[in-house]
Amino acid sequence: MFYYYDPTYFLLIPGLLLALYAQFKVTSTFNHWKRVQSRVGMTGAQIARAILDGNGCRDVAIERVPGSLTDHYDPENNVLRLSSEVYGSHSIAALGVAAHEAGHAIQDAKDYKPMRIRANLVPVANIGSKMAIPLFMLGLLVSWEPLTKIGIFAFAFSVLFYLVTLPVEFNASSRAVSVLASGYLPADEIKGVKAVLSAAALTYVAAALQAVLQLLRLVLLAGNRRRND
Repeated sequence: MFYYYDPTYFLLIPGLLLALYAQFKVTSTFNHWKRVQSRVGMTGAQIARAILDGNGCRDVAIERVPGSLTDHYDPENNVLRLSSEVYGSHSIAALGVAAHEAGHAIQDAKDYKPMRIRANLVPVANIGSKMAIPLFMLGLLVSWEPLTKIGIFAFAFSVLFYLVTLPVEFNASSRAVSVLASGYLPADEIKGVKAVLSAAALTYVAAALQAVLQLLRLVLLAGNRRRND
């Protein structure tokens, strides 16, 4: 058995290809719609503020952060952080991203259960992502099955985190589209928002698929070792 090159690596190819496509799609789609200015005349920060205030989230602060597509909501500090190209931009892409992040703040305020579950998974998922593969490979090398099972179990928490992330992100995008379509943006601009958020969602789908395929690979490797012993 070759532990660093084996046929099970081919299982990871679909996830890798989807991840590459998703990255291309989100970059190209965002770059296209960031050149299209919204007719409403509001910046990303302004639309986020309006959405937050309209949903009882007046205590959520909005900050500008450096980088590209670094936008995120920080539930621990109750801060919505928007990248420079979103914070002060009037583009359709910027308004869509800002509304999406505001959607996460609304989830937090409304105690959206998948978001709570994901937050609780963060510590164990972080440990699992760092320790699972080393523990698993060590278990194979020393032929100690309990250690390989611990590695698989630890990695399963990472997979669960990625899977729970999907409804959290989809729901935030759904909230964004719904509120923007309720009177902020005309129908033709909503089309651009949907394109941007759908492309972004694909990156989360790709990450989840990669995690699931890696977990399946670990299970197959452990099963092959057990049959060969």
